Amino acid sequence: MIICIDIGNTNIKYALFEGNDFIISFRVSTEHKKTSDEYGGQLISILKNNGYSPKQITGGIISSVVPSLDYTIERMCSTYLDIKPLLLAPGLKTGLSLKVDNAREVGADRVVNNVSALKKYGAPAIIIDFGTATTFNVLDKEGEFIGGVIAPGIKGSLDSLVNGTAKLPRVEIERPKSVIGKNTVTNMQSGIVFGFAGLVEYIVKKIKKELKCDDVKTIATGGFSEVIAKEISCIDYVDKLLTLEGLKYLYYLNSTEA
Repeated sequence: MIICIDIGNTNIKYALFEGNDFIISFRVSTEHKKTSDEYGGQLISILKNNGYSPKQITGGIISSVVPSLDYTIERMCSTYLDIKPLLLAPGLKTGLSLKVDNAREVGADRVVNNVSALKKYGAPAIIIDFGTATTFNVLDKEGEFIGGVIAPGIKGSLDSLVNGTAKLPRVEIERPKSVIGKNTVTNMQSGIVFGFAGLVEYIVKKIKKELKCDDVKTIATGGFSEVIAKEISCIDYVDKLLTLEGLKYLYYLNSTEA
């Protein structure tokens, strides 16, 4: 059994796989001041609560957009799981061609999402990740990553709205009954949900026009993918495990483990 770990700005996502079979996934908050022992104790507790032993894990892989936590999580894996995880970094085989100005600028999460989407859905494709930022990745008909878009994230936009005003409350990010809100809460929910739906629909339309390809698949992943996908028709698939399954593919591509 292997463990896949995706270190994001807001959450750290974990998944266990037995061969190609998905076992379980869970997430914890990203906390920069936590030690490897604190992360390790948290992980062991979650594993045991779900009926798994650390000894069952024979390998792992890490993707990170938070460099300051790389060593912490690697040390956690060594100490608490007795494994030396692979780290998605230059030199690791991905099988992905990056046709951009500077390949080293491309975030690990975007590389993994592209690999996973190409493996599961084929190309051409647009991959939208509703994470701390909202990223659009574009794969052309040859399956090459040719660039994309980085827009503000949904939660960050809401936080900015709340923190920058004196009277607006923090609200749940969910679809209101109508676009015309009748109170402050539904006004804000309408702006966030329908506003981002419009942003996604317009950007996808522009990307498809530039690609000049037929049958472009649009795949959404990340925490708020389902909320936005329900509002627009341009998203073909919602895949919450896209990143973690991409890590699984990369682990087996770079490992001798069957």
